[in-house]
Amino acid sequence: MKGNHPKRRKDKYNPYSIFELEGKYYIEFADGQRKEHCMEISRELYEVFDSFELDDLRHLNIADRHIEQSEIYDITLHRRSRQVGESAENEAIWKIALEELYTAISMLPAIQKRRLVLYYFVGLTYEQIAEIENCSFQAIAKSVTTAEKKLKKFLE
Repeated sequence: MKGNHPKRRKDKYNPYSIFELEGKYYIEFADGQRKEHCMEISRELYEVFDSFELDDLRHLNIADRHIEQSEIYDITLHRRSRQVGESAENEAIWKIALEELYTAISMLPAIQKRRLVLYYFVGLTYEQIAEIENCSFQAIAKSVTTAEKKLKKFLE
């Protein structure tokens, strides 16, 4: 029963998947004994999880960009001290642009939003998304291209 919806990164802190199948909404998860469960949920609950996942992805991407992933040594600190950082003005402009982008993404239809997020944020190919959603490569390409056009128009 996989019309899967793997927007979030899979790890021990992400124990569930949500998906839509034939107009119904589902959540799939493993309990503490690793027994798989799949339950039908309301559209409202699905939308809450969907929104949470987009916010979670945004947070994870920010963490990846800003949180140190390696040990810091004196030589690394010395090299960094010589680098010129972004100005506060450029940082503020970047942050505003990013918020506008996430607002625009949240306004897309659910299918376009999901496919755009899978392609850009999760890094799946059109082929992988088509396999997950059990549809054609062309359908995915069209959805992503249409979403990009809508985002561009919204952000102009």
